[in-house]
Amino acid sequence: MGDLAIEVRDLGVRFRRNRRGRRSFKDLFADSSRRSKPGEFWALRGVSFDVRPGESIGVVGRNGQGKSTLLKLVAGVLLSDEGKVQVNGGVAPLIEITGGFVGDLTVRENVRLTAGLHGMSRAEVSRRFDGIIDFAELHESVDTPYKHLSNGMKVRLAFAVVSQLEEPILLVDEVLAVGDKAFREKCYTRIDELLSEGRTLFFVSHNEKDLRRFCERGLYLDKGGLVMDAPIAEVLDRYNADYNAG
Repeated sequence: MGDLAIEVRDLGVRFRRNRRGRRSFKDLFADSSRRSKPGEFWALRGVSFDVRPGESIGVVGRNGQGKSTLLKLVAGVLLSDEGKVQVNGGVAPLIEITGGFVGDLTVRENVRLTAGLHGMSRAEVSRRFDGIIDFAELHESVDTPYKHLSNGMKVRLAFAVVSQLEEPILLVDEVLAVGDKAFREKCYTRIDELLSEGRTLFFVSHNEKDLRRFCERGLYLDKGGLVMDAPIAEVLDRYNADYNAG
């Protein structure tokens, strides 16, 4: 296990189809049964795989098949109902892009807060602050409340902060689908730099071009199960064939 970046064994997680969504902590403690109850469904079940340090993994599948749920489990945002996720090393998560930012705080204050929550010391934040603002192209908005930024600005700020983290595992969920072409190219270049440093990439995307560019290996999820674990080209060929077959 020590030679692995991520180890997933028989992973399963349930959700409810009502407005309460994910089960509460009270539900978790009160219910020891592993059987699904009316209104519940398994978003993932029986999923197992390993990720070695430095691997770049692309996760593919149709909407609602468990891709983002899997990423959140690896990030520690969700708890599993079955099985386990073992992550050896810190993660830099680019998921739910606006999460963690406070609307009434300025860009400057949000950079300090968010970077600090991700484990950066005050000295590190100060040292990296100008680089973050340069990357996000927010020089004129540094003292603007976050809630007044456009969606594009929010994406740029989030990517700029998280891409400065020195964690060994980078989790990315569709963030490159947002933003203009010029900014996407900056993100591509930054991801290339991180991969060249030996970082591990766990990448959820519907963009086949991006998946082929960054990923060596693919995981194909369907109906909450792992259908295929193989080189990314083979996984995409299988996924496209299944998709075209309806």
